[in-house]
Amino acid sequence: MPDQQQPYEPERAVAGTGMGGQMDLGASEAITLEKTPESPDGTGPQDKPRSLWSDAWHDLRRNPVFIISALVILFLIVISIWPSLIASGSPLKCDLAKAQEGSQSGHPFGFNGQGCDVYTRTVYGARTSVAVGVLATLGVAVLGSVLGGLAGFFGGAGDAILSRITDVFFAIPVVLGGLVLLSVITSNTVWPVIGFIVLLGWPQISRIARGSVITAKQNDYVQAARALGASNSRLLLRHIAPNAVAPVIVVATIALGTYISLEATLSFLGVGLKPPSVSWGIDISAAAPYVRNAPHALLWPSGALAVTVLAFIMLGDAVRDALDPKLR
Repeated sequence: MPDQQQPYEPERAVAGTGMGGQMDLGASEAITLEKTPESPDGTGPQDKPRSLWSDAWHDLRRNPVFIISALVILFLIVISIWPSLIASGSPLKCDLAKAQEGSQSGHPFGFNGQGCDVYTRTVYGARTSVAVGVLATLGVAVLGSVLGGLAGFFGGAGDAILSRITDVFFAIPVVLGGLVLLSVITSNTVWPVIGFIVLLGWPQISRIARGSVITAKQNDYVQAARALGASNSRLLLRHIAPNAVAPVIVVATIALGTYISLEATLSFLGVGLKPPSVSWGIDISAAAPYVRNAPHALLWPSGALAVTVLAFIMLGDAVRDALDPKLR
């Protein structure tokens, strides 16, 4: 005889065992089966799985190193665009009668050897350093990512040729290369310095991008997309690039501070920016001979340069920790 339907009892519930049998459950247990899974801390429903980028942003917002470095960089960007917000004078206005004098009212950093206001020149020097660092980093990241990504994706002879070219560029000393190449250029703009940094900086990003693309293209989802007939451009742009760009971002962020330091080094040696351009490297070079008589003229631009480079390196370290799942 067919089983008669059991009357519903609120205190009991019946659940299938998955093996053809039945299992009686208490009402509280039956309700538990219908609940939405809770978060590990038991505070509420479990959130949907986050992507790599949302998970990284979740960690960065709680990282004090990232917050401090981001605020410093934001301040530098603001004064680079609008230096007149905190400096009302002109960085090119000098008075030899006040040469090497210390702090005065309206001139908190004193004057350099030419009688120029050190505070004003330090503020306006941020514009050059930030512009060179940001533009050079963009150029290096784009050129290196494109060349390295294509070489890693297609492989073959192109990959071998690019590897040998990068080996040649890695063998060139950066400072010596700058002394040779920039000494024959008479332009007094930032573009020769940016071009030089891009020329010698792209091989590092290229190798990072190449290795990241080679790793990403071996994943199952890429092979599945290829089996479904996805074109090479779709594989690169939709499946590989979003999952291979994280290491490039980390290296580029850290390298930005290095490029700012490199511009100051080249300007200090006299082959980068030249007067009347305003640069921390130029001011450090001009103040070095008078360091005993007027140490303040060397201290402030050097300190601004050190803080800027440190902020970008700290930002890069925080981004690396957030984007690297092995460090979680």
